[in-house]
Amino acid sequence: MKDADIVGQSLAEVLPQTNKYWFQQKHLLQLNLLLLVPLLSSSVAGYDGSLMNGLQSLPQWRDYFGNPVGTKLGLVNAAQSIGSVVILPVVGWASDRWGRRLVLLAGIIGVVLATIIQATSTTLAQLVVSRLIVGAAGMLVVQPAPMLIAELAYPTHRGKYTSAFWTMYYLGAILASWTCFGCESIQSSWAWRIPTIMQAAYPLIQAAFWIWVPESPRWLVAQDRVPEAMAILAKYHAGGDVNSPLVIREMSEIVDAIRMEKEIETPGWGALIFPYSLRSKGLTCELLSIYVSLVIAAFTNPIGLENLGWKFYIVFCCFLVVILAVTYFTFPETKGHSLEEIVQIFDGPQVARNVEESEKEVKKGFEVEATEKIERV
Repeated sequence: MKDADIVGQSLAEVLPQTNKYWFQQKHLLQLNLLLLVPLLSSSVAGYDGSLMNGLQSLPQWRDYFGNPVGTKLGLVNAAQSIGSVVILPVVGWASDRWGRRLVLLAGIIGVVLATIIQATSTTLAQLVVSRLIVGAAGMLVVQPAPMLIAELAYPTHRGKYTSAFWTMYYLGAILASWTCFGCESIQSSWAWRIPTIMQAAYPLIQAAFWIWVPESPRWLVAQDRVPEAMAILAKYHAGGDVNSPLVIREMSEIVDAIRMEKEIETPGWGALIFPYSLRSKGLTCELLSIYVSLVIAAFTNPIGLENLGWKFYIVFCCFLVVILAVTYFTFPETKGHSLEEIVQIFDGPQVARNVEESEKEVKKGFEVEATEKIERV
């Protein structure tokens, strides 16, 4: 069965069989359009991360801020990453405490406010402060987004959406580069203020549609709001049918996995990444390593290029070879498993519970209440 290779045998058995494409099914079309909102978070990061490179190529920007060089220029470049690193320890906890949606909204608002501060900058100090805020707020946008996508997406679409997440980074990076290029001929400070203002474009698009993005069903289950989670899955995965075998199976796996994780006092090393209870914290660790590396690179790249020239790129290539080897020889394959089944890859099949019993529990306890909540979702 083709679907079994994508989502695993358990979910493949209950997937609805239809000849229609996803865009011909109203509930899947609606879900995939709404998932574009968190997907744009990567584009926000791409624009923010590439903007300073473009601005520094503009003589109008350099002249306005006194041609910063050396440590000053390094601080301007690293400020965004520093802001991201500073707030990272809090983001994972916040995503688990208040949910993916609220943290995402806080980040969207923060990036817009930081854009205003940066666009109105009159001193280098104000610019650095604005970049620090952009980094912190941008992390609130980026951290919960891939989790929200993975935990909401239709099973057969999850891999495609999660793969597209960081690819969308370049949509933001390209827009930043071309905006700076297009404003190069403006003979005033607007040459760099306009690209800076455009930094708020993607967040404003997200803000316009955020209200319709549902919360993660897995987060709702973890908060003991099971009927709400079931209502969301029924509406977006089964067109409102709470009796759908797919919805029942998904809910049973989610309830079972989260209950099991709460019962296990010492999870295995693999649990850092995949199970729900540590998923947010695991992603935070990943992002922390990325942005610490960016801070280091912002200061060391100019030094390395000055002393080694093109040979400095060999250092980067060596890192890529090491990463390739580690990934190939040590990373397990997660294809063909649902989010809840992946824990078995690390901790073994003994952690699995009886899904059929969980299905009976879900059917018995939550169908009626979920039906009532669908109208409000």
